Amino acid sequence: MILPAQALAQQFDYAQAFSRNLGWFTESEQTTLRGKRAAIAGMGGVGGAHLLTLSRLGIGAFHIADFDHFDLANMNRQAGAMLSNLGKAKSSVMEEMAKDINPELDIRNFPQGVGAANMDAFLDGVDIYIDSLDFFAFDARRAVFAACYRKGIPAVTAAPLGMGTAVLAFMPGKMSFDDYFQMQGQTEFEQGLRFLLGLAPSRLHMNYLIDPSRVRLDLKKGPSTVMACQLCAGVAATEAAKILLKRGTVTCAPHGIHYDAYRQMLKKTWLPGGNKNPLQQLKLALARRLLGRKFANAGGQHEPA
Repeated sequence: MILPAQALAQQFDYAQAFSRNLGWFTESEQTTLRGKRAAIAGMGGVGGAHLLTLSRLGIGAFHIADFDHFDLANMNRQAGAMLSNLGKAKSSVMEEMAKDINPELDIRNFPQGVGAANMDAFLDGVDIYIDSLDFFAFDARRAVFAACYRKGIPAVTAAPLGMGTAVLAFMPGKMSFDDYFQMQGQTEFEQGLRFLLGLAPSRLHMNYLIDPSRVRLDLKKGPSTVMACQLCAGVAATEAAKILLKRGTVTCAPHGIHYDAYRQMLKKTWLPGGNKNPLQQLKLALARRLLGRKFANAGGQHEPA
């Protein structure tokens, strides 16, 4: 017999549902997590995994944003991408999936995405921001991180790279996103380079990229894996737990962590000055030379420095 959703919700008990978290967290800490509110922009490969992971952690409230809909190209990595969900709004599908884990969740949905018009509402009352915007959403990403910095909201980004993840945390009073990445005033091509190399200055993932032609900055496309998305969610949720519970060491920019499961390697990165770092400037110059000509030939707007 299949019970209706309302009847199933009545069977839900928060303490029992998340009791297996105890041991790694105290009962008091679990109660604290229940009272926290996280904002997640983007409900795709990384964002959907973030929402479900943090829901299973027991966080009680979310602000989620995404204007996109599921299609076949999402199948390889996105939690909500199923044949039954093709054409459906990502934010609505993921909200439903999260509430199927915890029907008591307080979720505020921003199906139009996040921008200047709703930024204050999106971040209102939020304890932490988890970045999962599309890689190429440079303007929106900079705007959200800048707003978090002004409002004193901790912000974490975990990038899916190859079969691993690169993680950076931007904490109140520490180095800001703009100071680290130095993307302001740059062309879209240059912003892409600075974001990618700033996320992963150790470049662990490039060792096994067997078809570089699949990386198309001009078409705003690149290869991705489900393993990377799941690793992002696990690492970002761990950082979120430490930040929200105020225990454990949080690695803040310009320090970062890059873990690559394929190469079985972990690098603790340090980029003093962010992308202004002299060694990083050399890496950027080399990347411009390697990719700039290809981008220009494909009809991009980049002008090599």
